[in-house]
Amino acid sequence: MSRHFWAVPSTAAAAAIAFAVFGAFWGAWGASIPGFRAQAGLDHAELGVALLFVGAGALPAMLLTGRAIDRWGLRVAAVAVAALGLVGAGAVLLAEDLVSASLALALIGVTSGASDVAINSVAGRAEREAGRPFITRVHGVFSSFVVVASLGTGLLTSAGAPVVTPFVLVAVAALLAAVVMARVLPARPGAAVPAQPVPTGSADARLPALPTLSLIGLGLLGALAFASENAHQSWSAIFATDALGASPAVGTLAPAVFAATAAITRFSTGRIGAAYARPTIAVGATAAAAGAVVVAFGPNLAVSALGIALAAAGTAVLFPMILSVVSSRVDEANRGRATSTASTVAYLGFLFGPSYVGFWSDAVGLRGAMLAVACLGALLLLLTPLVTPGEKVTDSPR
Repeated sequence: MSRHFWAVPSTAAAAAIAFAVFGAFWGAWGASIPGFRAQAGLDHAELGVALLFVGAGALPAMLLTGRAIDRWGLRVAAVAVAALGLVGAGAVLLAEDLVSASLALALIGVTSGASDVAINSVAGRAEREAGRPFITRVHGVFSSFVVVASLGTGLLTSAGAPVVTPFVLVAVAALLAAVVMARVLPARPGAAVPAQPVPTGSADARLPALPTLSLIGLGLLGALAFASENAHQSWSAIFATDALGASPAVGTLAPAVFAATAAITRFSTGRIGAAYARPTIAVGATAAAAGAVVVAFGPNLAVSALGIALAAAGTAVLFPMILSVVSSRVDEANRGRATSTASTVAYLGFLFGPSYVGFWSDAVGLRGAMLAVACLGALLLLLTPLVTPGEKVTDSPR
């Protein structure tokens, strides 16, 4: 008898709700970057510098969050999601120049970094409880809400609403989500995962737990994936407006196209487990590099949109697959720290990715910067053989 996708209602539902809010936040952010830049009076290089502070705030928060989860349990995720909503709305109001914009982005980095580790820890537990791939699909929930928030923010921008408006709406959603999460997540830290039958051909019994160096190595691969993904998510609207001459309202469609394609890809590839990590990452890295090349040479918005979609399809599978490998090789007592180690290193992509585009844009223009993004995918492809597959979980009937 086949079990339903939401086989573990409380943990899986909490993960889905959390990723929905997280997606809504970053969807609003991606579509609001042109307005944020104008409000703060920043040029391309200054925006690149300010974006560094997202990662600078996130990195220490991610390390601390993993330890907090192992000590106090998964309900830490509810606190992190609530904080992201509240701080996000307040921080956007602060941005009036380079200094205040940098401070605002550092505060966003702290809360988003904590939320990232916390909700991925929830998703990792849900995948282990269900005994089947889950992380990629719940990342599809994230991408779906990036689309919704991007389009909604575009409508608000067209209506002349202040930059902070979508973030206020996200804050309300975050508070409601936090209440639900606090009610359904396990109260005890390191609570045992309900026993699951081991799928035929499972490799987990033969695989040793991941050492710290392996977690760091996977995190470095994740950093390349994140750098490519966040480069498109953070700069696609600006590329559309500055390189292709689109209006700000039309420019908001670029991150929406990226997120929509990512969502479709994640839902459609959600059955692929960690045992198939190498080929999945290889295909994804190739598509990410090729998509960035198409964007760089696209003569108009339509062609560039095709490149954005190809890049999105490639990057969509990368970090979720890396997290699945991590999740399949850790126990509950160390889940928070293992997730935070890999995620913190991977978050270097958020630290350097958008700023990397800003640097190359200032040096060789936006189109040249997209070619530099393509190099990230090519490097990840070269490093793919270093990935050690995780346990084999499937959607086959039991």
